[in-house]
Amino acid sequence: MPAARDLTRFAWLSIAAAVVTIGMKTTAWMMTGSVGLLSDAAESVVNLVAGVVALIALKVAAAPASERYTYGRTKAEYFSAAIEGMMIFVAAAVILVSAVERFLNPRPLDNVGIGLVISIVASVVNGAVAIVLLRAGRRYRSLTLTADGHHLMTDVVTSVGVVVGVGLVWLTDWTRLDPIVAFAVGVNIIVTGIRLLLESMRGLLDVTLPEEENARLTEILRSHTTEETRFHGLQTRVSGRERYATVHVLVPDDWTVLAGHDFIEGIEREMREAVPGLVVLSHLEPISDPASYEDIPDGHVEIHLAGSADHDASETPPLTPPLR
Repeated sequence: MPAARDLTRFAWLSIAAAVVTIGMKTTAWMMTGSVGLLSDAAESVVNLVAGVVALIALKVAAAPASERYTYGRTKAEYFSAAIEGMMIFVAAAVILVSAVERFLNPRPLDNVGIGLVISIVASVVNGAVAIVLLRAGRRYRSLTLTADGHHLMTDVVTSVGVVVGVGLVWLTDWTRLDPIVAFAVGVNIIVTGIRLLLESMRGLLDVTLPEEENARLTEILRSHTTEETRFHGLQTRVSGRERYATVHVLVPDDWTVLAGHDFIEGIEREMREAVPGLVVLSHLEPISDPASYEDIPDGHVEIHLAGSADHDASETPPLTPPLR
């Protein structure tokens, strides 16, 4: 397999944004003494760690296939998302502890106006980088970039909440509102961490393609299903940036190898056009040989010929794509 696209430039962008925003948010916290702004700065530290982890994961994922890793190493991105999720929990714990302590021992805030301006500028930086990462993640099907982009966007939402909360403290002089906002930030960060961990675990367990993409592939096979050509055993999976599909193709016994090959090539081409980047593995079988049907999994989904819902399965097994 060819080497995956090198996406490390996006990780460097994330790292640079984290360094800048850490400096800005730490300055805002030191000027105001706001635990809400402290929680915002703590999340930016996590962003920095996550950016470094993403850089390593993307570097590994971009390595070409080898004799030891014949399918490449794109799954390294799932480890990045998992580590980022765990780091989020650490940041959330620091924020929650700080919020409780400040709620029990409230203190007035200083230089709130300047601190809020600095925090807003830092949020704009994070927002711009988040948009770049999310677009790149969708374009290159990179879980690492998508996770980092969602994390930065969560940071933006967090910062907006903190700015509003600290601003209200400034206007109302109700100092306990500051730790309440910080506590809410911590809870929001935990939710983000759980989402990232679940997504990375699904990837490591070889989750199937999205439902709409599976439907496209099934429809292609259905359109080529006739009394002479049939399909079964369709399986799909996602592995890092790669997408795979396997299917068994049943053709007449008297077809030549060339005829079967040409038929399969056409089917695979349509499948790749329907799902860009799909790697299709097909297995050719004679339609009248009973052994061709022995590998049909239990609980398969039956899809009959168009216009023949009453097709007798005892004559010829129907199209059976168990999407797993």
